[in-house]
Amino acid sequence: MSSQETKRRALIVTGEASGDLHGANLIRAAAKVDPGLSFFGVGGKRMAAAGCDILIPSDELAVMGAVEVLANIRVIARAMQKLRTVLVGESRPDLVILVDYPGFNLRLARHAKAAGIPVLYYISPKVWAWKKGRVNTIARYVDRLAFIFPFEEAYFRGLDLEAVFVGNPLMDEAQDLPERHDFLGRYGIETDVPVIGLFPGSRRSEVRYSFNTLVQSARLILRDKPLARFLLPVAPSLDRKIFDELLAEEDLPVTLIEDESIYDLAHACNAVICVSGTVTLQTALAETPMAVVYRMSPVSFAIARRLVKVPHVSLVNIVAGEEVVKEFLQGEATAENIGAEILRILDDRDYHDRMLRGLALVKEKMGPPGCSTRVAQMAAEMSQGKVLS
Repeated sequence: MSSQETKRRALIVTGEASGDLHGANLIRAAAKVDPGLSFFGVGGKRMAAAGCDILIPSDELAVMGAVEVLANIRVIARAMQKLRTVLVGESRPDLVILVDYPGFNLRLARHAKAAGIPVLYYISPKVWAWKKGRVNTIARYVDRLAFIFPFEEAYFRGLDLEAVFVGNPLMDEAQDLPERHDFLGRYGIETDVPVIGLFPGSRRSEVRYSFNTLVQSARLILRDKPLARFLLPVAPSLDRKIFDELLAEEDLPVTLIEDESIYDLAHACNAVICVSGTVTLQTALAETPMAVVYRMSPVSFAIARRLVKVPHVSLVNIVAGEEVVKEFLQGEATAENIGAEILRILDDRDYHDRMLRGLALVKEKMGPPGCSTRVAQMAAEMSQGKVLS
């Protein structure tokens, strides 16, 4: 690029911690593929560190469930209005990249299309789980779709839309896991004691509805395993003080972990209790058995049960096409049920090994590495008005 050439700009938008992670990796890949493309938009700390100019912090939009969205509707509406202004302003972007977060991003795609700005949607809305009619909305307002699970192709076949399987971005991240004793040693934890991960999620609403259950489960595990230690990752979208306050009255051997790879952390654990979401796949790639918890407000859960039409909620089981890990949903997410499952993982070697074989199958189905680079190449070409071959 000559010094006189105007740098092209991409508006990138996500509303969740997982999207912040994938967006950051995309931005870094784009810096190598196309240094002439810069990024600004809605994201978190990871995207900011990768070089994105943050207009709106994504943690302001990170809510899950119908009730929680309604409670934050004004914040969400203000964010949408600000981005709509950007789309028609003097410094309008050359490309809009939408990362997951479909409730917000599909509406923004419509405005981008009206403004004549090409739209790349990275990480398809989960039309296979609910709102299958969204495929028509995607085809109408999105120019190119980068999907990350091979089974998603069937849902977009026959539409006037270029939908491309790009592999899964997590496959680029779970490489060269450290020795377990090296990680634990940094935190003064012996390798011969049970180490259990407590993964409460990256949204405040997840912590609100699930954290107490994780703590109660830890108490029950300690009765059987008095030497057990617990590791709790603090997502970049959350403040450590939240957990310091929640644990202040608890006499539990919990170590809060910040600024560490979730793969390294999960790999150091013998088992993990985690909320449903991207973290279940990350834990699977770390080859660590787990129990999955899914809780939200009663009203939101009732709505979800009517709308979501899949036999499993965790991505691990969805990718596998069968139950590999146990899921504890809403009323079933009790400390007794979860604690018993973790103890079974720790004590029943056959059960433990069977779960590991299932996790290996998940990894096999997630495709080859190189996802972020593929999407960066798509972004580079689209920002220059080129048609992909």
